[in-house]
Amino acid sequence: MSGGPDKDWWRGAVIYQIYPRSFQDSDGDGVGDLRGITDRLGHVASLGADAIWISPFFPSPMLDFGYDVSEYRDVDPLFGTLADFDALLAEAHRLGLKVMIDLVLSHTSDAHPWFIESRADRENPRADWYVWADAKPDGTPPTNWLSIFGGSSWEWSTERQQYYLHNFLTAQPDLNFHNPAVQDEMLDIARFWLDRGVDGFRLDTINFYFHDAELRNNPPLPPEQRSATVAPAVNPYNWQDHLYDKNRPENPAFLRRLRAVLDEYPAAAIVGEVGDGQYGLELQAAYTSGTDKAQMCYDFTFLATAPPTGTRFAEVLDAVAAVNPDGWSCWAYSNHDVIRHATRWGLGDAGCRTYAALLLSLRGSVCLYQGEELGLPEVEIAFEDIQDPYGLRFWPKFKGRDGCRTPMPWVADNRAGGFSSGKPWLPMPPEHLERAVARQEDAPESLLHFYRRMLAFRARHPALAKGDLTITDRGDQRLAFIRSHGNERAFCAFNLGAAEQTIALPSGNWTPADAPFDGTQTASDTVTLPPWQAFFATIQSGD
Repeated sequence: MSGGPDKDWWRGAVIYQIYPRSFQDSDGDGVGDLRGITDRLGHVASLGADAIWISPFFPSPMLDFGYDVSEYRDVDPLFGTLADFDALLAEAHRLGLKVMIDLVLSHTSDAHPWFIESRADRENPRADWYVWADAKPDGTPPTNWLSIFGGSSWEWSTERQQYYLHNFLTAQPDLNFHNPAVQDEMLDIARFWLDRGVDGFRLDTINFYFHDAELRNNPPLPPEQRSATVAPAVNPYNWQDHLYDKNRPENPAFLRRLRAVLDEYPAAAIVGEVGDGQYGLELQAAYTSGTDKAQMCYDFTFLATAPPTGTRFAEVLDAVAAVNPDGWSCWAYSNHDVIRHATRWGLGDAGCRTYAALLLSLRGSVCLYQGEELGLPEVEIAFEDIQDPYGLRFWPKFKGRDGCRTPMPWVADNRAGGFSSGKPWLPMPPEHLERAVARQEDAPESLLHFYRRMLAFRARHPALAKGDLTITDRGDQRLAFIRSHGNERAFCAFNLGAAEQTIALPSGNWTPADAPFDGTQTASDTVTLPPWQAFFATIQSGD
């Protein structure tokens, strides 16, 4: 008899991110929608993913494409209806897929009724629902805090004669989580979607919920410590040590309240986005340690511009083991905010295969971004086609995020790639049509089929999904480790470059595993890997 739902389904899960505007358009308006997602869920299931994460589909002015929420308990008409969402949820569950939705709690749209009321005066019931502060005596903003989208993170309100905080667009005012009523409302919103049947949440900007109540200035960050993984290098946001506008010590207490709500349900889970270039791993530890906060977080470690070497992977894994030995990471190479990693790291299909195999072998869960399984490169978007306000703000040094958000190519014999019967909201590039799903379906050695085989391999070996990790060899172009779980040990070795690598084989009676790689030569105590190859072997207890 079954013991009920698996409350640990998220541990080692492969989560497929769907950007709804660009996955599948069902009504010909050029923008993807919920019915389109439902129609294409078979693709995700056939890939072998365990869950989907759907980026925001709530009502919104769409100034930041859904991350500026104007109503939390509904669906924007652009994407469909609540009935469409219920149908999507039912079909996903029928296919064995969990459904996580992107919950944007740190800020709303300035078109949200809460903000309109809060802005009206200083005495209304929601006057303290957002972060308001008086100007300095000279009229300048209360602090030196900067917006990720450029400029000060404070905007003047003529109605209240005060500044309000916005860590992103001026049209995205930050909620005041120091107000218990705001926290209570956020918890009720979570219950609304959990009652509807979702399996959990991806929490946007999980480390931005609280600001420093004393409104202290951020100190400068030395140039050698600046990281461009959160904001582009051309943005002086990276010049500050963000001690006071985010990453505040009050955050874990709210996460405990939210986790208590999730624990009221059979098997709901959280993956939090930690947007920080300096303290990502430490925050991940603070937010996932124990059993009373987020189950897992991902930071921006492997979303960086430079391709991670084997040495870099080892450093990160060592750091995670040191600061968060009992926590759980969620790793990603690409998402809707960064240049696709095939382009960012200059990878061909061979490199994409090896890096994917490594991602799917790390201790932690995995997020795959739509089109990653096709090896889609970043798209060069002409200035006149840019939609992203981020790109418009920093053009031409930074061209925004549209290049990773173009529509999913399903077929090659259609200018819109089977995405829409109308004109897509972003161009469908010809080079993506060459990598369309239908074309790769017909090519057994394609990257798409590799991802399927690799996910199936991971599913057959619990050590790869849930096991402990011990590094056995490292170098700039190589990495090897052992994953251990139950009665299985799995040895994983990777050549991350164009030169042959010889890696020490740990002692033991290893049996080469049925992984989707070939060409490896083994001796009694070494493994020789050709360029861009991986090797897997296993030992069962008693072997």
